[in-house]
Amino acid sequence: MRIFLFILLTLLLSANAHAQPPADSAIVKKSPLKTITDEEYTALLNGSDLYHMSLAAELNHYPSPEKALKYKKEISLTKEQEAKLNPIVKELHRKILEMGLIVVRNERTLDSIFKYKNVDNGSLIFYANRYGLYQGELRNVILQSCLVTKSILTPVQIKKIESLEKRN
Repeated sequence: MRIFLFILLTLLLSANAHAQPPADSAIVKKSPLKTITDEEYTALLNGSDLYHMSLAAELNHYPSPEKALKYKKEISLTKEQEAKLNPIVKELHRKILEMGLIVVRNERTLDSIFKYKNVDNGSLIFYANRYGLYQGELRNVILQSCLVTKSILTPVQIKKIESLEKRN
């Protein structure tokens, strides 16, 4: 019961702390957690890919949908292709933001159970494993978006994105 109340309190506090998204992604927000740097905290709240989770796909010719849209003129993206990629990018960004908040909340809980000496083997296993689950879910959604993007683009468009990325 004590752990349940503690978790409920932690969730309420974290929901309040994240009620407003950052106004400017260039501004580094101060992390309220000792275990997350200011840069990591800002990236998690802004939906930035801190760990380059798309590289496994991109290095093997599965481009990200964001890059396809970024270079839409250079790769001659059709209106149909753009119409398919826009909702993918929108959902991807939504999911990255959602997972960032969940990772911060989970980290806050881990910090709190140690700080207030409410840690036991079961809760530690639960929250430590959750962190890996959230990271895996985030990586999956990023890689899935690359998989779908490859099916929307032509091989010529994919090569063009890769050449543009090498130049930049």
